[in-house]
Amino acid sequence: MPHRSWLPVWVLPLTLLLSACSTFDHADGGLADRAEADRSEVTAWPALSEAENAGSLDALTPSDNLVALVHEALVANPGLRQTWLTLRTRQAELRQTTGDRWPGLEAGLSGSRDENAAAGYTGSVSIDWEVDLWGKLADEQAAAMADVAEERGLYQSARDTLAGEVMSAWVGLIAQRRAVAIQSRRLETLKTNQALIIDQYRAGLGSLEELDTARSNVASARATLEEQRETLAQRRRSLAEMLGRSSAERIAVPDDFPETLLVRPELPEQTLARRPDLQAAYAAIEAAERRTDVAYKDLLPSLDVTAALEDVAETPHEALLGDPLWSLLGQLTAPLFQGGRLKAAADIAELEAAQAYQAYRETLLEAVGEVQDAIGLETSLARRQADTAEALASARRSLGQYTERYRAGLVDLVDLLDVQQQTYDLEASRNDLIESRLTNRIDLGLALGLGVNE
Repeated sequence: MPHRSWLPVWVLPLTLLLSACSTFDHADGGLADRAEADRSEVTAWPALSEAENAGSLDALTPSDNLVALVHEALVANPGLRQTWLTLRTRQAELRQTTGDRWPGLEAGLSGSRDENAAAGYTGSVSIDWEVDLWGKLADEQAAAMADVAEERGLYQSARDTLAGEVMSAWVGLIAQRRAVAIQSRRLETLKTNQALIIDQYRAGLGSLEELDTARSNVASARATLEEQRETLAQRRRSLAEMLGRSSAERIAVPDDFPETLLVRPELPEQTLARRPDLQAAYAAIEAAERRTDVAYKDLLPSLDVTAALEDVAETPHEALLGDPLWSLLGQLTAPLFQGGRLKAAADIAELEAAQAYQAYRETLLEAVGEVQDAIGLETSLARRQADTAEALASARRSLGQYTERYRAGLVDLVDLLDVQQQTYDLEASRNDLIESRLTNRIDLGLALGLGVNE
């Protein structure tokens, strides 16, 4: 008989427990492990000659002026500050999620008075606690921690990208200033040639077609110079925007290109693991997998425990200090029917985890492509720069010879003009190649996971 009195009390909760457990058929997909395996399968990078080791991105170009600009951008750039504030938000959300695992404590005090009785005060203290039977609260906390890790990786990636953009913009300013100088010399040469043609024309030794051609060349060169000056001003304003400035007047630009190191590629496993964007993508997988576990554990029963103390006294001071009544309540609840909403939520969480894994694969493939492209471009630009430098040296020697022969009356002015223009074209081409090569070295450092120092 005693068994018949307590057995029905536990049959229903036990049945709910077992039936709910049977619905928890979620198997760990191991997406994070698959992501690590994908990264380890990347083959070795092509070798680069004359490459050196570098500990950070800002060490590629040892310039105090550039280091100051990078530091200014990291402090004042509004886009980067927004990313930092997002990171702070994720950290606050983590503290909020961590607090859900602790019991909740509430205290209350109320008083009342009527015509026929003295004043009465009621004091109460209650503690509510959700017992983490299945580790669901721990999974929620782990997901929030992964969110923080993801946002931290995105913030570091934004820092590194901004530093690389500032460095590239600074190199671009130097190149554009040199391009303006080259075009200015070209214009002065064309003006000198125009003056010679005018003198010849007045002396009856030149034709009107030659004079028109000279004037056209001068006007075209002047228009190109104006365009390049405006491009220089635009690049200054763009760099000032990166720095968080409203004015570009105080940006100093040197005359010569800086020395920029060619970083030596390490093993793919090391370089890719160092990239903050891949770290963020990996953390997103971990967060999604944890939330999938939470969604499936929402199908399981939950246990809530409530303890309370309550006392009634004539003064507020005596409330809860006399002989309080206490109560303890344990409540086990399980979802029976919600129209498939919880199971659909679990399916959605699982699909979002799979999506996070594919996003990681996409980021990984982009990272591998960036490294391979930068290495290949370094080799190509080095060859092109060497060939252009050789062609420029030959053109300058030819220009000297044509100048002497022109003074001796052995060649026409048109032939001399062609050699002059070819020389300026090669000089401008070499300037562009140097800019592209230095910028590519900065991009290679970013692709290999080099960041900026704190």
